Amino acid sequence: MDSPRNFSAGKIRFGGNAPLFLIAGPCVIESEAHAMNMAERLGEITSELGIPYIFKASYDKANRSSLNSFRGPQLEEGLHILAEIKKCTGLQILTDVHDISQVGPAAEVCDILQIPAFLCRQTDLLVAAGRTGRIVNVKKGQFLSPWEIGNAAEKIASTGNEKIILTERGSSFGYQNLVVDMRSFPIMRKFGYPIVFDVTHSVQLPGGAGKSSGGQPEFIETLARAGAAVGLDGIFLEVHDNPSQALSDGANALPLGELRPLLQKVLRLSALAREWDAR
Repeated sequence: MDSPRNFSAGKIRFGGNAPLFLIAGPCVIESEAHAMNMAERLGEITSELGIPYIFKASYDKANRSSLNSFRGPQLEEGLHILAEIKKCTGLQILTDVHDISQVGPAAEVCDILQIPAFLCRQTDLLVAAGRTGRIVNVKKGQFLSPWEIGNAAEKIASTGNEKIILTERGSSFGYQNLVVDMRSFPIMRKFGYPIVFDVTHSVQLPGGAGKSSGGQPEFIETLARAGAAVGLDGIFLEVHDNPSQALSDGANALPLGELRPLLQKVLRLSALAREWDAR
């Protein structure tokens, strides 16, 4: 696939012929101790494998299935925790923003602002994120075709900020099911921005457990390997040390112990895909 625009966050390069990068972490900040532990352990694994790594966790999960579901520590406490993680680990940080009031404070702490899939058409939110000058990662809504996500990128780019990442996370397929159309990756790449595959959300079964979402984590490796073979710029994984006890999205999270072997396979496939594209 064609090389996308180049930009960077700290030592991590995006676009062009930059190495495959990883965005990973727990779905939500469960506690400062848990988030810090996950960041440190993920940082160790990715450092040993030589894969550029961005820590991801949300201070608020505003679109939970049930009113009673855990949402996280919220903006002020959550950003304090993310700032501590950045200070102690030196990792680049990504988190979601849900409305324009959150954008400024989040941009002061985080290197990448993420637009959740359900909000990817919210013009004011996209423009506000773009105006911060931070990198903006837009999740393609489950209800959008790959062609339509270009409109979201245009809204951000209208601010003069072209540090944009576009992320595929599956498309609605009937009730409580998602599928990934591999054609979406070359289609989205034509907009000229780095492309990421959110593998773990793509095995989610939205609302499949009634009061929460279900998942099919047995397909994480299958999809990750397929995506890497396409020649992606980055992989997104929600990872947890004990998915059965996770406070959000445990049903589709990758167990921490399975991360290293999965990344080893993905890195080999990515290298082959890039070698093939260079011919």
